[in-house]
Amino acid sequence: MPENIAAGDKLIVALDMKTLDEAAMMVKKLSPAVRVFKVGMGLFTAYGPDAVKMVHDKGAKVFLDLKFHDIPNTVAHAVRSAAKLGVFMMNIHAMGGSEMMSAASSAAAEAAAANPGNRPILLGVTVLTSMDQASIGEIGVDRKIGEEVITLARLAKDAGLDGVVASPNETSLIRQNLGKDFVIVTPGIRPAGSEKGDQKRTMAPDSAIRAGADYIVVGRPVIEAKDPAGAAKNIIKEMEG
Repeated sequence: MPENIAAGDKLIVALDMKTLDEAAMMVKKLSPAVRVFKVGMGLFTAYGPDAVKMVHDKGAKVFLDLKFHDIPNTVAHAVRSAAKLGVFMMNIHAMGGSEMMSAASSAAAEAAAANPGNRPILLGVTVLTSMDQASIGEIGVDRKIGEEVITLARLAKDAGLDGVVASPNETSLIRQNLGKDFVIVTPGIRPAGSEKGDQKRTMAPDSAIRAGADYIVVGRPVIEAKDPAGAAKNIIKEMEG
């Protein structure tokens, strides 16, 4: 994990738009202040690798947020394919278990060996920020959210993953238990005055960074702002403070 990441590199803006043209316009508005963009399920399902290529063509990096979760062989194949796209970062569901995560880690290493310098940061998704204690209880998880997140984070690290995606509420706990070299990406970031929407475990940008996040993911508070570039710059300033 690179040290002393610039604040502008810590902000990942989610391109949660319906069309590729809208996403391209947003990347143009936010670059070069924002240098990493999240391509999620909606945009990738509609446009596939073209969505990744669009961001790369504009000189920015891609966090491919597809949360792979399947049998080990299938996930390994998906990771190899994503790595060939040259993405900066990608994720898989930690709830897929150790065997699946180990297969994904090996696939990422194979991709890097075939194309040196092109190994993406591989992350395990712990507990979605839209879930709370009642939500995880519905799927049979009896542990408290913090305990579940740490359990999944340890599994991810032991399986060879570079880090995790986790709510900012658990960031400091992960940092204390997994060390400084374990990458933490935190969605559910809401600047002051922003609507929570469907996020249940949220935090302000500066608080998330102080808690130990390496990267924060922000969507609606930036892309739905009247001045997206201004909103992004304000978040970066907040993190610098």
